[in-house]
Amino acid sequence: VADVIHAWSARASGPMVKINCAAIPEALLESELFGHERGAFTGAHAQRIGRFEAAAGGTIFLDEIAEMTPRLQAKLLRVTQDGQFQRVGSNREIRTNARILAASNRNLEEEVKAGRFRDDLFYRLSVVELNIPPLRERREDVLPLAGLFVEEFAQGRARFSETVATCLERYPWPGNI
Repeated sequence: VADVIHAWSARASGPMVKINCAAIPEALLESELFGHERGAFTGAHAQRIGRFEAAAGGTIFLDEIAEMTPRLQAKLLRVTQDGQFQRVGSNREIRTNARILAASNRNLEEEVKAGRFRDDLFYRLSVVELNIPPLRERREDVLPLAGLFVEEFAQGRARFSETVATCLERYPWPGNI
């Protein structure tokens, strides 16, 4: 969905930068998002731009944003408020005009109520909210999606038998695929 939003927007000619917040340890996530200066920490042998800088003029997609720590949520809040951030180890302000798209498999309103997600950041990010139900709640989408995948990966050389189609329709789809 994030790819479609980007592709159909006025920012389509700009970069689409994606980052999975759950897949990167907290110690590295700040550097991934905002970049770092040479010598900012052990192993920082050169300056590195972050994903926000790389996404300038385009879109940054923050997948699994609920996994972000409160400290990083505060830094992200600042970017949403004034479009500015600092690289790790720098005092210089950098401005970005990247559009932010965020996704989570958790209910962020419940995360806010439980104190695990900042309410001010939630309200900044939830300008337009799209709820995409899991596949198990959209059974009518299973066969068309599977057909598209088979067509793409088999390059027209394969199709479903009746048995496979029936199995796909009946499978409960309990988790992510």
